[in-house]
Amino acid sequence: MSNKTANRVREFREQNNRMTQQALAEQVGVSRQTIIAIETGRYQPSLEVALKIATAFATSVESLFWLVQE
Repeated sequence: MSNKTANRVREFREQNNRMTQQALAEQVGVSRQTIIAIETGRYQPSLEVALKIATAFATSVESLFWLVQE
């Protein structure tokens, strides 16, 4: 059994005045492609990036990311 990370990044972006992927990427210090990959589950962010995304939305990492058992 392995774990995969699920997230609500897109949902938080849409709730935050429809923030664009580019705007979030610039705030976090990553590329827009990285944000796309995180939102689609193709990339698991580092702890640092996860913390920066949570800070951008003034929320906890646990509100944005969680483990799903496969």
